Formats: sequence, structure tokens, C-alpha cells
Amino acid sequence: MDINSAGNFEDTGGTDYGTNDVGNNTFQLPHLFGFDEGQNISLTADVAVNIGSSPQAGGFVASHYVFFDPDPTQDLVGYVDFDSDIFGIATLTAQLFASDWLARSDVDYLNPGARGLESGQDSVWIDPTNSKRLMVDLRASTPGDYVRVFTDFSPAAAVPLPAGLPLMAGAFAALGWLRRRKG
Repeated sequence: MDINSAGNFEDTGGTDYGTNDVGNNTFQLPHLFGFDEGQNISLTADVAVNIGSSPQAGGFVASHYVFFDPDPTQDLVGYVDFDSDIFGIATLTAQLFASDWLARSDVDYLNPGARGLESGQDSVWIDPTNSKRLMVDLRASTPGDYVRVFTDFSPAAAVPLPAGLPLMAGAFAALGWLRRRKG
């Protein structure tokens, strides 16, 4: 994720700030923060969003958590670029809760009832000229603004191997060795 905004963008990776907590005035800085959650997950059900289109069952999705947690109330206007097209954005508390199965297991998402955007003050949207760009216009106070962005398959994320692939590769190597030994 890359950003251009009035503040800085901090890709926390979930741990760069000595904490794995988000959502309870944890950061209190005038920066836009974010980290990757579940990457290249095969969906068994549709994921509900209120901006854009819902990722569909049978496809792949990469989930990203983006938040603005300043102290005191501050404004931030800018954008975040992703490496894949954005399907949609969850900005409502209920949608964030419903998609928490894509969240990182090593991060504590505090204050879940206050996640989302503060109504009437904030907006996020997909840039109509660049489908990989999340536009943000945020005015955050306590506890901050939190959104989940769903992108298409992320080429930069590690692709998990099927569980049997290393065993199959070992078996083929052993067969090749035996064949060479007999020949």
C-alpha cells in the first residue's frame, strides 16, 4: 500500500508500533495507518460491502485494514494505492464485524462497536479513473475511522502452496533417483 496525503502513511504490518492493538486510541497520530489482513483467500461466500461491489464466492480476495486515529480531531485528504483492483470497501460497523474472519489473528481489534466511519463527516471511494486507488477524505476524532478494503488477488502477497505439493515433489525426486540408479 502506498499513500499520498496531508499526513504520512504508516504500513504497520500489525506490529511496528510495539502493539498489536487497533481501535482504542492506540496510535493518536495524524497519519493514515494500514496493514494487510487475509491475502488471496478463496471465498466460500460473498462478502458484503457498502461501497463498490461485493467480492463473490468462488473468487479470491485480499483484505486490507486502513485507519485514521489522530489526537485531537484532525482532517486528512489523500489516497492509498493497492497492487490489485479494489472490489469494495466496508465502512459500516456491521460489515466490518461480518468480515472479521479475514482479520489478522495476531491483531486485537479493540472497540469493535465503534469501527467504521463517523457518519456525515467522512468519505472514502474508489477512484473512478484508477480502480487500484482508495480515495480518503476523513475527519476523525475518538476513537478514529476504520475501513476494510477488499482487493482482487494480490500478486505481491505470498501464495500458499497446496499442502501435498512438497510431498509430491519429494516423491518425484525419489522416483527419478531410483530410475537413475537402475539404469
